[in-house]
Amino acid sequence: MTISGSFNYYFTVDSKQDGSGYFLVDPILKVGEFDERLPLDSITCQTYLSKNLGKFSDWEKRLKVAKECSYNMVHFTPVQSLGASNSAYCLRNQLEFNPEFGKVSVQEMKKFIEKMKNEWQCLSLVDLVLNHTANESEWLQDHPECAYNVVNSPHLRPAYLLDRILWKFGLEVGQGLWEMRQIPKVPTAYQHIQIIERVIRDEIFPKYKLEEFYLMNIENVVSEFEKAAREQRQSTEGEIRLVFDKEYRRLRASIDISKALNAYNPFRYNGEDFQDKLKKASNDLSNKLQSLNAEMRNTIQDHLNAAVRNFLANINWRFLDPNGPKCKQVDEDNPLMWNYFRLNKEDMTIEEEEKMMFTSKGQFCMAHNGWVMGDDPLRNFAESGSNVYLRRELIPWGDSVKLRYGSKPSDCPFLWQHMKNYAVLMASIFHGVRLDNCHSTPIHVAEYILDEARKVRPDLYVIAELFTSNEWTDNIFINRLGLTSLIREALQASDAQAEGGLVHRFGGEPVGAFIQLPARPLVPTTAHAILMDQTHDNNSPIEKRTVWDVLPNAALVSMASCASGSNRGYDELVPHHINVVTEKRIYQSLGDKTTIGKIGPKDGILAAKKILNKVHQMLGSNGFNQIYVDQRDANVVSVTRHNSTSHESIILVAYTAFKQPPHDYPKAPSMEISGKIQQILYEGRLDKIEGAKSYKKDENFINGLEEYKCFIQEGISPKNSSMVEINSLSDKELVNFTKFPPGSVIAFKVSLNAEPKTAIFQLRQFLSQFGYRMHTYSGRNLAEMSNTELERIVTKMTLNDLSRTLYRCDGEERDDCPESGGYNIPGWGVLPYCGLQGILSILNEIRPKNDLGHPLCNNIREGNWLLEYSCSRLIRHEETKPFGLWLKRIFEFIEKVPRYLVPSYFDAIITGIVMLVEEVTWCKMGEFVRKGSSFVRLLSMGSLQFISFIKSAPLPTLSPHCDTPRPQTINHGGVKIQACPSLAAGLPHFSVGIWRNWGRDTFIALRGLCLMTGREDIARFHILSYAGTVRHGLIPNLLGGGIGARYNARDAVWFWLQCIQEYCNNVPNGKQLLKDRVSRIFPNDDSSAQEAGHCEMTLEDVIQECLTKHAKGMKFRERNAGASLDNDMSDAGFIVEFGVNFKTGFVYGGNDSNCGTWMDKNGSAPSNKGRPATPRDGSAVELVGLQRSVISWLAKMNENSIYPYDGVVTPAKKKITFKEWTKLIDDNFEKYFFIPENEIELRNSDTINPRLVNRRNIYKDTVGATRDWADYQLRPNFCVAMVLAPEMFTPENAWKALVQVESVLMGPLGIKTLDPQDWNYNGDYVNSDETRGYNYHNGPEWLWPVGYFLRAKLLFAKKIKNKRPEIVSETVAYIRSVLSNHFNSLQKSDWKSLPELTNHNGSVCYDSCMAQAWSVGCILEVLYDLESISE
Repeated sequence: MTISGSFNYYFTVDSKQDGSGYFLVDPILKVGEFDERLPLDSITCQTYLSKNLGKFSDWEKRLKVAKECSYNMVHFTPVQSLGASNSAYCLRNQLEFNPEFGKVSVQEMKKFIEKMKNEWQCLSLVDLVLNHTANESEWLQDHPECAYNVVNSPHLRPAYLLDRILWKFGLEVGQGLWEMRQIPKVPTAYQHIQIIERVIRDEIFPKYKLEEFYLMNIENVVSEFEKAAREQRQSTEGEIRLVFDKEYRRLRASIDISKALNAYNPFRYNGEDFQDKLKKASNDLSNKLQSLNAEMRNTIQDHLNAAVRNFLANINWRFLDPNGPKCKQVDEDNPLMWNYFRLNKEDMTIEEEEKMMFTSKGQFCMAHNGWVMGDDPLRNFAESGSNVYLRRELIPWGDSVKLRYGSKPSDCPFLWQHMKNYAVLMASIFHGVRLDNCHSTPIHVAEYILDEARKVRPDLYVIAELFTSNEWTDNIFINRLGLTSLIREALQASDAQAEGGLVHRFGGEPVGAFIQLPARPLVPTTAHAILMDQTHDNNSPIEKRTVWDVLPNAALVSMASCASGSNRGYDELVPHHINVVTEKRIYQSLGDKTTIGKIGPKDGILAAKKILNKVHQMLGSNGFNQIYVDQRDANVVSVTRHNSTSHESIILVAYTAFKQPPHDYPKAPSMEISGKIQQILYEGRLDKIEGAKSYKKDENFINGLEEYKCFIQEGISPKNSSMVEINSLSDKELVNFTKFPPGSVIAFKVSLNAEPKTAIFQLRQFLSQFGYRMHTYSGRNLAEMSNTELERIVTKMTLNDLSRTLYRCDGEERDDCPESGGYNIPGWGVLPYCGLQGILSILNEIRPKNDLGHPLCNNIREGNWLLEYSCSRLIRHEETKPFGLWLKRIFEFIEKVPRYLVPSYFDAIITGIVMLVEEVTWCKMGEFVRKGSSFVRLLSMGSLQFISFIKSAPLPTLSPHCDTPRPQTINHGGVKIQACPSLAAGLPHFSVGIWRNWGRDTFIALRGLCLMTGREDIARFHILSYAGTVRHGLIPNLLGGGIGARYNARDAVWFWLQCIQEYCNNVPNGKQLLKDRVSRIFPNDDSSAQEAGHCEMTLEDVIQECLTKHAKGMKFRERNAGASLDNDMSDAGFIVEFGVNFKTGFVYGGNDSNCGTWMDKNGSAPSNKGRPATPRDGSAVELVGLQRSVISWLAKMNENSIYPYDGVVTPAKKKITFKEWTKLIDDNFEKYFFIPENEIELRNSDTINPRLVNRRNIYKDTVGATRDWADYQLRPNFCVAMVLAPEMFTPENAWKALVQVESVLMGPLGIKTLDPQDWNYNGDYVNSDETRGYNYHNGPEWLWPVGYFLRAKLLFAKKIKNKRPEIVSETVAYIRSVLSNHFNSLQKSDWKSLPELTNHNGSVCYDSCMAQAWSVGCILEVLYDLESISE
């Protein structure tokens, strides 16, 4: 970027703007002849009232005070000619220098400003005043349209007349014309104000009837209505409202007659003739109009009441309040209340004033600018719609008028051009601008003006003081205008703690801050500040606090990690406000203080301020970007500025004096400082000079207190301090404050001791291998990852070892070692994972916010427990022991650094290690992952999260004769056992024991987590293991190691068969799997469990057995049925039945008492015990899709002589081939499942009961359910069938159904499991409610079906693209939009995974698994399909 400021960016989707924001580019400030860079945080700025600098020829000697005090920027108030008030901000001619400076050209001004930059190393900025101009501005006479007046802004006419009424009343009071009513010439008591109130309310306001400007003449409006009715004009619907007259004439308000014609249509009235009807309509309208008038009269009366209150409050402040000006007379120069409009020079009566408003002279009745307390800064209070002027809510600036720009340059060409020329001129001279009155300057105007100014000075420094009291609103101004720094003032603090808070708030990271990654989440930050010890428009700190606080206040400001500033007069101890309006004296120049108009370099706190400014500049330039503020006691504050590279610190201790300190002031508390105090940068205090003259205000020069002297020493040895005693401890320094009264300051330079320095050096050497700030390893392969010891260790580890290193939840860890488990952080809880990812998840959350107060940071600062835990759990296992030992050596260095730095280095180490481990993991995976997006890579880590070897949840032992590779074996209790990793359904609930391995969940997740990630061996092990457990033609629902399996899932076997198909089709030589050996645990349905190798058969034979039994039909009672097996199951629920309806070809099964599909919630509460929530008996749509996919594939395999069987035998003993079976399904699917929109089709269908249809253009969830209405429920299950067997669907019907799913069921992350219109719908799953989560699958939004829905959308978009060519690109855009939510959720998740489900509208479901295998696997499949279509 070659220009600073604000830049608006936006996103486009399909060439349409969709989302936008701003980014800011800071100016690069340069000082000196050789343009040395001046960091923003090194700015030390001093404000000068330009009008008090005297002649331009004398500026240099007066401004040298700033140079000698080491200020590197001077802020000039406007240098333009001023109005009659002589206010520094009341500009008469924006293009002319103040004639008080003498004759000075633009070139002379530029030359001097350039000399300041090059020779003094001092930049400059000037005020820009865009909101108002002086009453006396000559150009206003030629261009009155530039101001708000009663001609171009007629809505101000009533307010103008009110202003004249009150003004004239005030003059009458001052002339004694109301004394007969007990109102004296000058109000001196509250009862005078009360009398004034009664007079105004009861006598003056009623006389002038101001409400008439807002009311209607009812008779005229009714006449207009009657005329329109007779002409039969067109009517329009809408509410009848009073409409103000555009010119705001009395009794000229109106209504929209067309709406009246609609509401009071005469033809709707009963009557003898039209005239009679019209009369009745007119009477009703008249009543309505009277109501509207009455309502408006009340509103205006409320405004006038407010005007009276504000008028009286002003009188009270000006004449009675002890803190006010206590005016002694009432006249034009001292009115009861300042006027809101520029005074008319002609003496007129109120009646004449009113007539004049409507003539061309009215354009000179101009509104004054001012300040409205608590007003919306984004609203222009002078525009129509605002009642600020009528209600007298403005604090007016009577010397200037408010400028009226309009919304664009063409609305007021002269004004826009004039102000543009003014801003460009200032930008060509000065290095920066202060946008005066920024909060009430129209933001679009300031935006335009600053853009023009930056064209002549691209690195324009722009500051402003906003009084919005709202950071959100502040950000609007910052973003739109490109403000570099916001002005903040330390004097706003009410006590030492509040001031310390300001120093902390406005800049810098906390000491010990984390090393931020190059790419990181955006987090809220505080706008860059310029913190002033005093601003020029506020009282002196000597008035507001005490003289003793001047030095501590300045020192605290100098330690802020932002720009800093001051006001000329602060350093000289000027004890009063240097008023921007009334001050006429000039500043003193540097020299011999015995000479009139001179000030010495050691007067006031000038010498101290020079040191403070140099320290501030050093801190900003030399990397002391971290800050810590410590409230030592009620008055003593310490501020630490820390260099995150050298780990040097500068520590200030300041004894503030907000109130006059007592003679026996409390001693500052002693202080321990970690490290070694190398030097005292400075120490100082203010001393009162005994016998010195008291302050006397000089008549010609702005002077300060002389009875105080600043004691200051710079760069001294700790042992030579006159204020403290320092005692060295083992690794700390103890500071005792011996002579440190209120008003004292001292700053220490501190470095680390030798041992932590060495440890940090070693840590940084290690961190250097990760690159600066941990740039990623993306793109490297394993061969390139062997340069360091850590890389060599990690690349030798298996994925199972890496899984242990990164993950393992509490249950999995205890399965390995019962006395272990997850690490518990006091005040937070157990980490999600025992591995490094568990730590990193929390660090990722707190790092961007630098939340060093987080319980995790407290824990690792207070002790080394987490470090020891992380090492020991890895050292415990031979496979990860080398890694654990290496980690232990690194952590030994961390243990030696100062405890406040431990979180930063611990985070950097953990982050770097995890990034390396992740990179190695991806390199060990398939090409889809290796070359995949960051989203793909993050999801692929689910393959490690969910797949690991768990002793309590083994996979059944494979055949000893199966093909290689085979699972590794381990020695367990002296016996070699198979150590095959198994896939957990979800974490943490389904991680160990019988609850870990679910047949259905495993094979829904398997393609995504194993085949997509290149872990084909793991997929093969699972397929063969479950093949060995086949019984009754099913694989287990709960595996139980195979021996303890439960066979009550009708769908698990079909998902298993689908995975076999996927393996064969996607893995090189995958079809060999069909010939692989399977060791059968149950050779037949009734046999006892057999050892591995006892009974073997090929996988293809096992497949055929399953299909044969489905074709034959099976019905059995679960073994061990009863309460011991399932306490919540009814007796009928233990009956498992399934088969094939060869009339349709559909697989069917189940009964009303069990739930054999994935929607398997069985009632367990007293109200529903033993009753399934979603039986889904009959032919479930996704099972039909799975069935069709499998048998059509087997038909092709048979045709290609790969699969030896060509079909099955039906119960009628008739052979049906797979090809015939496929066709049977295809012929019947749409007929039985699709519910059309067309009413005739519905009525004529013999497979649809119209009475039960709730939604149309959908596919039934089941066919033949016992609860017949359940067939017709809208659920997302048909999406599964669409992906696996698209041939069954008519593409146009499929698309209609997908549109229904999108509009009715889709949530932010998951998909509703039931139509919200269904009476069973409940979107929030709470397992502890009175139903015990009976609605598990009746509304909550599950994630895994989203994968199938999105894949179905993509698949069918391609099928109908010939009719709608744009449909594919639109669908891809939609899918990416949906997946952005998953990516965001994945990044934010502590588990670095996707949840099982969410409650309604994506809200968190706390009873679900936070990491679910099939959620991750199915979303991975979507990304794979997206990549395929891209290719």
